[in-house]
Amino acid sequence: MRKLASVLLFLVALLPGFAQSKKSPLQISHLTDDFYVYKTFHDYKGQLISANALYLVTNEGVVLFDAPWDVSQFQPLLDSIKAKHNKEVVMHFATHSHEDRAGGLGFYNQKGIKTYTIQLTDAILKKENKKRAKFVIPNDTTFTVGQHNFEVFYPGKGHASDNILVWFDKEKVLYGGCFIKSTEATDLGYLGDSDVKEWAKSIKKVQAKFKNPKYIITGHDDWKDLNSLNHTSKLVQEYNTAKASAKK
Repeated sequence: MRKLASVLLFLVALLPGFAQSKKSPLQISHLTDDFYVYKTFHDYKGQLISANALYLVTNEGVVLFDAPWDVSQFQPLLDSIKAKHNKEVVMHFATHSHEDRAGGLGFYNQKGIKTYTIQLTDAILKKENKKRAKFVIPNDTTFTVGQHNFEVFYPGKGHASDNILVWFDKEKVLYGGCFIKSTEATDLGYLGDSDVKEWAKSIKKVQAKFKNPKYIITGHDDWKDLNSLNHTSKLVQEYNTAKASAKK
């Protein structure tokens, strides 16, 4: 009986839901086709905050969009991808210079992974004496990796002066990073490097350029609500209105 209980416990431990509970520091979920969203956590001012990021499985390897916000999960993410897909991460894009996006550049450089940022991000990282990407790309660049195409797009200033988004036209997946707030968000969060006036204009560019996304991945919190871009626009408008009223 004791032996049977041990076997059952072992089998339960192999189940994905058990191995990847809500308390896991690295949570990977399937989005659609070859797309996976992963979530990590960071203690910010005494509060544990989640951060969403994305990876894409291609015939030529895995493309990683942003790094874990938890440095202890840099290697476990690579290990999990290898175990799940039997592929190596070959490319890594940081969508702006903040730690929850670009914090893994040094680590992934050492692993021989090709790392990418736009010039604006590279300039900020250089000024702050932080690890930089191996490759600096134009603001708007299209990539083909294996069977997949995607577009890196700079909409203008917003959450940060250098924030970029990634669009997968065939699958209608918009990876917004911190440029797009979750519908759970009640405010715009950290604004230390933001330009909220320009953010409103930048959102309009994104809405005009990328029509009818089926998935929108936000930088933090829940990402499953497709109203997130409109919600971000609403938060931006409210902030700008309140700021204008305060000046009167």
